[in-house]
Amino acid sequence: MSVSIEVVSQDLKALKLSVMAAHLEGVLEQARQKNLGILDILKRLLDAEQEERWKNAVSRRFSQSGITERVSIDQFDFHHHKSREDQKTKILELLNLDFIEKKQDIIFIGNPGTGKTMLAKCIATSACNANLKVLFTSAIDMINQLVAAELDRSLIRKLRHYQTPDLLVCDELGYLPLGSQGSNLFFQVISQRHTQRSTILSTNLPFAQWGKVFDSNTVASAIADRLVYNSEIIILGGTSYRRKNK
Repeated sequence: MSVSIEVVSQDLKALKLSVMAAHLEGVLEQARQKNLGILDILKRLLDAEQEERWKNAVSRRFSQSGITERVSIDQFDFHHHKSREDQKTKILELLNLDFIEKKQDIIFIGNPGTGKTMLAKCIATSACNANLKVLFTSAIDMINQLVAAELDRSLIRKLRHYQTPDLLVCDELGYLPLGSQGSNLFFQVISQRHTQRSTILSTNLPFAQWGKVFDSNTVASAIADRLVYNSEIIILGGTSYRRKNK
């Protein structure tokens, strides 16, 4: 008794293998034309299913990451300033994401418009493309979320939200002071992620001025100590790239 394509297709859909079902007729036609064996047919169907699932997984990573735009390192002008050219090799190596496997952190330091956020987005985009869990946030938004969670007694759950991603990008640290409560909450996030998960931090302030952001020099030193311990530090100079293109 022969089995129809329709029957097999329905069985595949019932097993949630809808891509294999969609490709079944085409792959069987290829098999007839090229005299493919059963294992070759199965491999082609499995490849199609896996490719589609990977695309969907990556798409979900982006939608959940908070990244507002997908950017490529090809969009980054390394010739804008000598500090970019001098660190090009190091920056390109970060896109390999080895630092995530090593649980290392990255700190971008520089004035507004020098490329910190752009580079952070490039790396975050690469991490999403590798199907890693990424969360992109500004420092002040993260603290506001945590303060609100503390008020409604959901702090533990919200802390876990920032502690569990493979890569946390905390952008724009330094533009507003965090106060005592915010400083303590920021310390909790960094302390929990230290040597466990990778964090990218961008700031307009050198370490010596972090006391302006955090409630005390003691807290600032404790946070900086954990971040610097196992990190790559990229200092970007020059004038604002945004102003150049106005």
